[in-house]
Amino acid sequence: MQGRSLTEGSRRAVELARRQAATWGHPEVLPAHLLWALLEEESHAFELLELAGVTQLHIERRDIWNGDAPRKPAGASQPTEIATTESTEEESADDPIAALTRDVAAVFERANAGDSPREGDAPAENELLDEVHQHARQAARIEGRDVETSSLHLLAAIVATDQEISAFLFEFGVSAESFKPGPNQPELLAEPMPVSFEINLQAETSGERATILRILDASSNRAREGLRVVEDYVRFSLDDAHLSKLLKSARHQLRSALQNIDSESLIESRNTREDVGTEITTSAEMVRPDSLSVVKASLKRAQEATRTLEEYSKVLATPNSTTDQPGTSQQLEQLRYKLYTIEKAVLTTISSQKQFENRNVYLLLSSDQCEGDVEHVLKEAIAGGVRLVQIREKTMPDRELLEYARRVRSITRDAGVMLIVNDRPDLAVLCEADGVHVGQDELRVHDVRRILGPNRLIGVSTHSIEQAQNAVLDGASYIGVGPVFKSGTKAFDEFAGLDFVREVAAEIQLPWFPIGGIDLSNLDDVIEAGASRIAVSGAVCRVDEPRRAAEQLVARLSNH
Repeated sequence: MQGRSLTEGSRRAVELARRQAATWGHPEVLPAHLLWALLEEESHAFELLELAGVTQLHIERRDIWNGDAPRKPAGASQPTEIATTESTEEESADDPIAALTRDVAAVFERANAGDSPREGDAPAENELLDEVHQHARQAARIEGRDVETSSLHLLAAIVATDQEISAFLFEFGVSAESFKPGPNQPELLAEPMPVSFEINLQAETSGERATILRILDASSNRAREGLRVVEDYVRFSLDDAHLSKLLKSARHQLRSALQNIDSESLIESRNTREDVGTEITTSAEMVRPDSLSVVKASLKRAQEATRTLEEYSKVLATPNSTTDQPGTSQQLEQLRYKLYTIEKAVLTTISSQKQFENRNVYLLLSSDQCEGDVEHVLKEAIAGGVRLVQIREKTMPDRELLEYARRVRSITRDAGVMLIVNDRPDLAVLCEADGVHVGQDELRVHDVRRILGPNRLIGVSTHSIEQAQNAVLDGASYIGVGPVFKSGTKAFDEFAGLDFVREVAAEIQLPWFPIGGIDLSNLDDVIEAGASRIAVSGAVCRVDEPRRAAEQLVARLSNH
């Protein structure tokens, strides 16, 4: 029967239009309701409107409602998907809308009373919408015997019938000329005006812009979400104020970079319901073995999203020769580099905390500080609980130092003790030490890393909170904090003191060791300042009973 029925998508759109009118409290179903509904269902009309950049939000905000702007009653919920119903009555070829009305009434009758209007409350179609149906039905009937009224028929009929909507859609490049005519279509579609290049360009440009905005919206959401996940871990699990501030700053930097892109436009471009990616998942995404895997995945998500933002923002960029301020893409590029640094700092902090667990007394082994045989002192200290040792020899010839370091390495390896070499990454590699320690005047962390490779530890001496923060960002595995008190190993004109210890305790969770003149007499002060680890030399090396001294230091720290 010619033009006797609607396609499934068209039927659902009409049903949804009526339902939405009731939800908004409108007494009549208007063409604007149908236009809104066409953007809810995947269809040819939806594709055309989406390509042009038209969204439901655009429709809701425009004056195309015959004086009634959309409003959502308090407590009302958005309509859910509606299952269509097959009509059991014979539909009339002359009036398919009558059959449709019966179907709609049946849907309302089955709907939940709390969320949907009752049959008697269903708004009626107004005269203008009746004209839309007539146009659409006529177009379908003339196309052929078995052609159903499609969503494109409905959309074309809305454009032809409602002048306000027609003017509204024309702003997006959608007009009667947008619909390709069939051989025997009515005058509305059969005799289109020639499509101008300007209109085509408008539609193409609008469509591309809408797509890019949709990408930017999704990517900005992913970036913010990823950063927030990591920030929550750093804040609540690591308790690291320094890294928390950096992550918060990164979120603010992201917001600043995107401020030139209208936030409302991003939201308007959003179409989560039609995002094909929401249904694509892997089993690995559903399970995370531990918190660390969550952090790693979120860091990568934020970086990838930032790169997407950086690239697609270039398409919307406009040259500005009057300012030296970096553009959006440049700001996003710098943010991406910052995220790489943050990733390294966060993951290094987590890894180092595990590596330095139960290594709270760091012995600086120096022949100048030892009363007896150095290797004897080392063995006694290890027996007393020391699990971290640094070879600190400033005057020993290189060949002798390497031989000595290899003997110490043999002792520490057998005892499961970590060995660090002071200042000399080359000798650290040769004696197979666990890492190297450098000062502010020695090689920088990245230079040391080139010598040591990726797996060995790098410690850095720091004398201010700024140096400590920079060491974290440079990729240090741990930091020395001091000098706290006057020391016998190194002369200082100034002492950072306990105030510096307090600053580091409040800011940094990368393993750190207060150093300088610490012994049993002042250890409690250091602990009260926030320390849970210490570095010592004379407190163990210059006493008669190095084992007992080590035991007392370890016990004092363990009890706090």
